[in-house]
Amino acid sequence: MSELRVVTADLHVHTCLSPCADLDMTPQKIVAQAQRLKLGMIAITDHNSAENVGAVIKAAAATDLVVIPGLEITTAEETHILGLFGSLASALAMQELVYEHLTLGDNDEELFGLQVVANELDEVEGMCSRLLIGATDLSVDLVVDAIRELGGIAVASHIDRESYSLISQLGFIPPNLKLAAVDISRQLTLREARARFVEYQDYAFLSTSDAHDLSQLGSNPVQLLMAGEDFDELVLALAGRDGRRVIENGD
Repeated sequence: MSELRVVTADLHVHTCLSPCADLDMTPQKIVAQAQRLKLGMIAITDHNSAENVGAVIKAAAATDLVVIPGLEITTAEETHILGLFGSLASALAMQELVYEHLTLGDNDEELFGLQVVANELDEVEGMCSRLLIGATDLSVDLVVDAIRELGGIAVASHIDRESYSLISQLGFIPPNLKLAAVDISRQLTLREARARFVEYQDYAFLSTSDAHDLSQLGSNPVQLLMAGEDFDELVLALAGRDGRRVIENGD
C-alpha cells in the first residue's frame, strides 16, 4: 500500500462569483491564502455555478495546491448540497443541469451582490447574470443522483446550521440518500458534531470553512489521511477505505 500522509483541506470555498462572497475572493488571492495556510487541497463550491473553478485551477497550476472542482447546489427544498468532482468537465456538466433548472430571473446586484467571473490573473471576464442565490426545482434526491451519475460525490452542507441544511429544511437526513459525507460549519468541532448528531454516525463528518472571505478560508479545515492529494484519494478517505480516513479531533 502507498505511504499515507496527513493532508489538510478546506472543501467548501466560495469565490467572487457567489453573490454573498467578498470581491477579494479571486483566484489568485484564494490560492495565495491557501498556500500561506499550508492547505494541501481546497474545493471551489460557488452557489449553483462552477464558472470560476477553471480559473482557480489555473491559478494554482504552478503550486502544490490541489483544487477540487465543485459547486453548492440549492435544491427545490432549499437545502444546500455540495457536488465535488474529479474533473472540471464533470462540474461544468452539473452546472449545465443546474442552470436548466435554476429559478428564472436576473441577479439584482444591489440586493444580492455582484457575481464576478474572473480569470486566473484576477481579471474580470464578466458578470454572471443568473439568479445564483435562487433555488433549482430539482429535489435533493435528483441532485444527489445527478452528482453521482457524473462521477462526483455529494456532501450535505452545514447540517448544523438553522437554514439551508437538510436537517433544518427536512428535519432529518433521508436514510436512502447516497451522501459521501456531511459538512459541519465553524460553529461546532467534529467531536461536538458527533455528540449532537449521534443518529448519523455512519457518515463521514467534514469540518469546512464555507469561506466567503479570505479571513474565513482555512479557518475550519479537515485533516485527511491519504496517499496523495487528488479526488480519488478523497473518495477513499470519505469512505474510510484502504487505510484512508478523516482524522477527527487529533486522533
